[in-house]
Amino acid sequence: MKNGKILVVEDDKKIAEVLKEYLEEEDFVVEVLNSGDKVVSTVQDSPPDLLLLDIRLPNKDGIMICREIRSFSDVPIIFVTAKVDDIDRLLGLEIGADDYICKPFVTREVVARVKAVIRRTHPKHTENKLVVESLVMDLKAHKVTVNGCKVDLTPIEYNLLRIMMSNPDQVFTRADLISKTQGYDADCYERTIDNHIKNLRKKISLQSPDQEIIHTVFGVGYKIGSL
Repeated sequence: MKNGKILVVEDDKKIAEVLKEYLEEEDFVVEVLNSGDKVVSTVQDSPPDLLLLDIRLPNKDGIMICREIRSFSDVPIIFVTAKVDDIDRLLGLEIGADDYICKPFVTREVVARVKAVIRRTHPKHTENKLVVESLVMDLKAHKVTVNGCKVDLTPIEYNLLRIMMSNPDQVFTRADLISKTQGYDADCYERTIDNHIKNLRKKISLQSPDQEIIHTVFGVGYKIGSL
């Protein structure tokens, strides 16, 4: 089973081929484009799991491409560029890039960054399972385990966890979680979500006391995954 599809956009053909070779060694499917004019249409027609995007490209630069893609897709984007100025780095991240790698780079580091971003942005779906760190949800068996140990959940706890595990690193407000689990929006029920999250954390921590999986985003809501 392949690890995913990577779209490499790099005008230096030698660099593109080296990246392609290393990524394919790690069992990724790799497509290469050497200019910027067809990137947006390619992402629309055949969405990759991650985009390695050079900033300095012929026909259309990476910043413009990233802005256009972010108008319709949240596909992970890693900028690969010779620009090392902090302003450029900040600009890249502010418009929606997930990571930023400067040339010259060590190819193995690029591969490691690709894997890290994919782990962070894509839940693992294998045989009807969702996996986030030590937490595994078997959708077919309707079972949740932490470090291999079964965790007994109420129906609403299970649904809350399923929603968050299906969208790792996405922040959900209390109203979002109420609407998605119960099908309506009511302010008076928002604090009940806090109690359900508290119970979820308690049950998970019994099997993984040193690992915090559900995070509070103060003033907003909750997320699952990395800090």
